[in-house]
Amino acid sequence: DFGASRLYLSLYFAMTGLHGAHVAIGIIVITILMLMIKFKAPSITDYIPTEMVGLYWHFVDLVWIFLYPLFYLLPH
Repeated sequence: DFGASRLYLSLYFAMTGLHGAHVAIGIIVITILMLMIKFKAPSITDYIPTEMVGLYWHFVDLVWIFLYPLFYLLPH
């Protein structure tokens, strides 16, 4: 069915595109955090910024664990 194929492809590209955008954001934030730690930024006084970036990154990773089987392993 053409309508079902269009819906599948629309969702596929939207979800993988959003996931890719969040991965890019995560890479940028991790790089900024690494530079702040390297140059001893005054705002980095404890582990909380590192913990928050780690939580964000693992959330993005967790979403992919659900997207992969949804789009690649389920029949469409």
